[in-house]
Amino acid sequence: MLPPRRAAAAAEGAVTAIAGGALAALCGAWLDLAVPFAVVGALNGLIGGWRGIYRWRSVSGPVAFVLDSTWGLPMTLGALVAHAVAATQRGRGGYVAELSERRNRYVYVGGLRVRRGFLMTVGNVINGAGERVHTSDRRRRVVTDHEDVHVWQARWWGPLFPPLYLGWTVVGTVVGAALWVLRGRRAPLGKLVETCSYYMNPFEWWAYSRDGFWPPKSKVEGVGWSMPVVQAFSATGRREGRGRGGTSATPR
Repeated sequence: MLPPRRAAAAAEGAVTAIAGGALAALCGAWLDLAVPFAVVGALNGLIGGWRGIYRWRSVSGPVAFVLDSTWGLPMTLGALVAHAVAATQRGRGGYVAELSERRNRYVYVGGLRVRRGFLMTVGNVINGAGERVHTSDRRRRVVTDHEDVHVWQARWWGPLFPPLYLGWTVVGTVVGAALWVLRGRRAPLGKLVETCSYYMNPFEWWAYSRDGFWPPKSKVEGVGWSMPVVQAFSATGRREGRGRGGTSATPR
């Protein structure tokens, strides 16, 4: 027999796998893709139930689960890829249970990363938190007040999120290069491009503002938004795990 805690996790995983698969299949039926959609929804439900990430006793938990299984399903597929990458790494990516359980998200020390030192959020999975997440309050706040916003952005914007985010990155790169020329090449090209393509991205502006970190130190002064778009969570008295808000990378 399984220990009580594992038995409860297995039962929750089975129920959420069935529910997630059913919700996803209903969405996929509109596109004649019921089976592949159901597989993605069921896998997300199975992992989420086994690891107990959804906060069922709060409105946020059911909302997160339904969005992950329906409108946000394309980003959930990306999250499954992130889980697979973490599974191939030493220590299975360093899953951080204390920042994941009943937090409507998964957090890995490692996982899917594109650049050393950067956190990267894909759907409901936050990657690259680093070993410091176990000891540094600031590092943990990056997860709870910045990256968690990206988790919810991916849910609310669903299939629109990747083209909007990446589209801004492409256009911002061109604008940054043009500004470099128009400004007489005084500011470093790389910093201007990063400012326009990354820091000025509305999704990042939103997340940095929630984190109380706007404007970031690396942003070129005098270019782009000067004020936060929303209040920081710390200024609203918001406690960890109650936030609402991808693929994004955040340096710390």
